[in-house]
Amino acid sequence: MIQLGSLTFDLSDPATLGLLAGGLVLVLFLILMVVLIRTASRASEPVIWQMNQMARTVDGLARGQEQLAGNLSTVSNMQTNGQNQMLHSMEARLTAVQQHMNDRLHANAMSQARALAEMQEKMNTQLQGGSEKTVKSLVELQQRLQVIDKAQENITKLSGDVLSLQDILSNKQTRGAFGEIQLNDIVSKALPSDSYTVQATLSNGKRADCLIHLPNPPGPIVVDAKFPLEAYEALRRAQTREERHAAGQQFRASVRGHMKAISDRYIIEGETADGALMFLPSEAVYAELHANFPEVIREGFNMRVWTVSPTTCMATLNTMRAILKDARMREQAGAIRKVLHLLHRDVEIVVERVGKLETHFDQARKDLDGIGTAAERAGKRAAKLDNFDFEELAPEAGTSPLESLNNG
Repeated sequence: MIQLGSLTFDLSDPATLGLLAGGLVLVLFLILMVVLIRTASRASEPVIWQMNQMARTVDGLARGQEQLAGNLSTVSNMQTNGQNQMLHSMEARLTAVQQHMNDRLHANAMSQARALAEMQEKMNTQLQGGSEKTVKSLVELQQRLQVIDKAQENITKLSGDVLSLQDILSNKQTRGAFGEIQLNDIVSKALPSDSYTVQATLSNGKRADCLIHLPNPPGPIVVDAKFPLEAYEALRRAQTREERHAAGQQFRASVRGHMKAISDRYIIEGETADGALMFLPSEAVYAELHANFPEVIREGFNMRVWTVSPTTCMATLNTMRAILKDARMREQAGAIRKVLHLLHRDVEIVVERVGKLETHFDQARKDLDGIGTAAERAGKRAAKLDNFDFEELAPEAGTSPLESLNNG
């Protein structure tokens, strides 16, 4: 674009390009005239001729410029008409595109509205289901919290019971009663009530926790409960080597003292068995004794005192129960032999009656065989009567047809 005063020239316009070309030709013509005037003094005639030629050229250029201006005007008009047509076409297309876009936007809006409605419905459904699940979870959580509260109460009660148990075990007398109760419970479950005595008094005036009435040999055997808890707890609390050694010596001495007391008090020749049982109501104490103090166990064997725990005591009592059962069976051997004799007599009677019944069966079998033979004979005679022909049959002189059938 070139602007001169109030005039504006577009370089892309053909008319503008034509005017520029004409102006350029005019400028060249003026320059040529100046050159010719300067050289006029040198050659006037050629100059005049050249001037005439130039005038004719200028006329041709002027006519060409006029023709070019007309062509440029035509081109400008055609360009204006084309631009107008293009603008109308573009307006129509823009209108169509705008209508299409409006339709698409309306369709998209409707589709989005439906999608939003479906999504809202799904969200409502999910929220309703989630609320139901939440309520159910809260109900289950409340139930579980109730269970936890109950378990907490049980734990609190159990902790109180544990504290009570610790109080019981901290006192020697109550600890002894605890061992006796546990021993009585085990013995009552393993043996008949008439096969043992609780707190039995011996001839030396000593009272045993339990006296089991075994047959001779070995004879009645004493089971006494002992619980060296202080020494065991000191052994468990020991940290250094010196503390463990001192606690081990204390534990060893405590167990030996219990074994010696049982051996001296509850093994009486001619009254009790040649041995006794020391019941430890704790499996942990029993395991510690057997694992780390085997020499104490061997010393107990020498004192004829055998150490048992709740588990091994039950196994030992089951063995004693078998011994008691065998002894009672030996005591009842006479009655058992008498019952066996009666049973043998009953078997003999059954054998005799079976023999008689077999004789009856033999007679019945013989009768059945005779009946079968008679029936077979009757069948044969019936067959002869069925095939009897009076014309062909020529009976012998002095015999009738029936007699011949009988003879047959």
